[in-house]
Amino acid sequence: MRRQITVGLIFMLVVAAPLLVAGKGDAKAGKAVYDKQCASCHGAAGEGKEAIGKMLKVTLRRLGSKEVQAKSDADLRKDITEGTGKMKPLKGLSEKDLDNLVAHLRTLAKK
Repeated sequence: MRRQITVGLIFMLVVAAPLLVAGKGDAKAGKAVYDKQCASCHGAAGEGKEAIGKMLKVTLRRLGSKEVQAKSDADLRKDITEGTGKMKPLKGLSEKDLDNLVAHLRTLAKK
């Protein structure tokens, strides 16, 4: 009986762990959205374009920074869809696009 429980728990961990770790979105598809909608200001690697920052009189945060990466997925979605500071909201993104975009933003985290 104890062995069956142990085997069952191991099976659940093997099956469930990847689902819990993986986000809802596809980072590769999110990169395409990012390149089209975000890279013109935030840069190809999320470093922020200095010229845009100067023009807007702001410092663009690196999207891979601890500060940005500490935000929840819901907070990132809110920043994207409602805007933040001088960043205008992105309109017309589907729920799938938003999931994919957030997944891509997570890949920008500094290692």
